[in-house]
Amino acid sequence: MASITNRGPFQYQAQIRKKGYPSKTETFETLEQAQKWAAAVEAEMTLGTFIDRSVLDRMTFGDLLERYAREETPKKRGAETELVRISALQNHVLAARPLSKLRKVDFASYRDERLKTCCGETVRRELVIISAVFRTARELWELPTGNPLEGVKWPPKGQHRERRVEGDEEVRLLEAASKSHTPSLRLCVILAIETGMRSREMVHLRWEQIDLARHVIRLGKGETKNGDARTVPLSERAEAAIRELPQQSSGRITTFYDSRGLRAAFARACKRAGVTGLRPHDLRHEAASQLAPKVETATLAKVLGWRTLQMAMRYYNPTDEELVAAVRQSSIQPAAAEGPIPG
Repeated sequence: MASITNRGPFQYQAQIRKKGYPSKTETFETLEQAQKWAAAVEAEMTLGTFIDRSVLDRMTFGDLLERYAREETPKKRGAETELVRISALQNHVLAARPLSKLRKVDFASYRDERLKTCCGETVRRELVIISAVFRTARELWELPTGNPLEGVKWPPKGQHRERRVEGDEEVRLLEAASKSHTPSLRLCVILAIETGMRSREMVHLRWEQIDLARHVIRLGKGETKNGDARTVPLSERAEAAIRELPQQSSGRITTFYDSRGLRAAFARACKRAGVTGLRPHDLRHEAASQLAPKVETATLAKVLGWRTLQMAMRYYNPTDEELVAAVRQSSIQPAAAEGPIPG
């Protein structure tokens, strides 16, 4: 039986001691609240459904984030980026909150707060991490916690970017990259446009992965986004850019620590070149759009590292002029095959 003690005005302490279970003590403002709590907990103990949630009082959201970053994030190919986002979450006020005190309204407020300074897609990625942390805590670590994001409305998915290199932007960008303090920036720009390689794939590239005799770059399973090994064919321009770069004793092609370093250097080069609204990943769209009219869709998927052909529609962003040229080119081919028109 539970014992309930009046410890002063609006202080009713309920204590439960039952063999095989930890002692439970809670304080309430009214006797009725104390009695209801005690009856509910005793019923759970009798039925064998009791779950000790006291651990949630001792553990904070920041503790969960720290464990997830230590045990789960290193297993992922995008570990570097995820660690950056987790670090930012650890600096948020919610990180100091005990798990027992977290509610969905807290994360709805977090969402609204972030949307004031970030785009919806960025906030969605952060919510993905938060949701994964709580799911892992419940399913793998067997902590008695739910997911406070359940019922929280997520920002809508953003529109796919269709930004491509325009006019003389490529010339200006390459000129600015050549004058940067990072010689490999120019190579990364050329590789991105010519091969469609991702930033992460380029910054971690090593000389032993490059086979100039066969004109290819070989990416292993742990070096691609989807975990599939891939052979990247080199255009003559891409190969020439590689040959111009001096080899480093480290064996790496670039001096960037991670893709964030490449993005920062790219942004500085764009600023010097007067190019606005262009991101490194846009060059992957540029590569796909340039290659699409020249190769079969299946070949394009192999080159870019897509598992589905539908991705071609996302990355192939032809200009009006390119579409007109494609249609007119296809319309004159049959006439050429028929021979000259009789006079």
